[in-house]
Amino acid sequence: MRKPSIPLASVLFCAALLPFGSAMADQLAAPALTVSLVTPALREWPETIPASGWLKPWQEAVIASETSGLRVTDVLVDVGSVVTKGQTLVQLSQQSVLADLRKQAAAVETAKADLAKAKANADRARQLGPSGAISDEKVAERLTDEQMAIASLESQQAALDSQKIKLAQTTVTAVDDGLITSRTANLGAVVSTGTELFRLVRQQRVEWQAEVSARFLSRISEGLSVRINVPDERPVQGKVRLVGPSVSTETGRAIVYVTLPADVHPPVGLYVTGSIELKTTSALTVPETAIVFRDGMSYVFTIGNDRRVRRVRAETGRHKNGEVEILSGINQSSRIVASGGAFLSDNDLVNVAEQG
Repeated sequence: MRKPSIPLASVLFCAALLPFGSAMADQLAAPALTVSLVTPALREWPETIPASGWLKPWQEAVIASETSGLRVTDVLVDVGSVVTKGQTLVQLSQQSVLADLRKQAAAVETAKADLAKAKANADRARQLGPSGAISDEKVAERLTDEQMAIASLESQQAALDSQKIKLAQTTVTAVDDGLITSRTANLGAVVSTGTELFRLVRQQRVEWQAEVSARFLSRISEGLSVRINVPDERPVQGKVRLVGPSVSTETGRAIVYVTLPADVHPPVGLYVTGSIELKTTSALTVPETAIVFRDGMSYVFTIGNDRRVRRVRAETGRHKNGEVEILSGINQSSRIVASGGAFLSDNDLVNVAEQG
């Protein structure tokens, strides 16, 4: 049987395609990207508990009027004023109080005169009584008058002290060092007993009332370090002052009271986030730029001696200072693509940049 012959034109066509096939193979083998490599670092990081909550006064003092029916004649501070204990904040009208004080002082002097007279009569009765010069009934009467005069003087003296206290109450002072956060005192207003005039953050101390999940409560104790993210400022370091004794039945969260440094005075009323630091443990970390997110999962690209990358599923943990903890998927000897992984696919050929 005769074998079929291959036309010469077909042979020449295939020969012509050989250079193009070689060029295509070279193109497929070209590196996809030039990358820098890092190796995972082993660091000592504290375990942290995330928290969020409000910045509130450590203690708030309400400054109110202790007297009634007097007019405000001077308001000496405003919201935002830093005051010291005993500093005058508001002055109330004193004219009527001074008049009552003078009247009561005169009543005390009258009571003293009455007592002197009663005492003299009682002394004579004590002298003459044994001789029978005056009756026993008269002696008893004069001794009673003396006791009544003594009681009257004490009563008038107490009323005078009360007037002095009322005069002192016309000057409203700060009960402690602190920051004025609220003012309701108005010039010309007539106050009543208990009328609120100011609110004061005692000693300017602000604390963070951090809400945490109840499952963490057994691991939190007084004195633990806390990192607080204050807006537009560097993070603030605080200390746990108190762990709240109750858990909200609505949210399942408890409040941890965190003391801020004495020289830090952030605005009261801010809602901030932060973390409570527990014990320190080892963490295998890579730069955050090495993490690639696809389909809701996190990956890193490792590289072998053949300069081809492998996409590896990486379970992440803590984040700190631009680095992230890797819980599984790699070890300390792995070589990781530092950045640009979003532009790579599994098994891509890459160039490795020289380390400067």
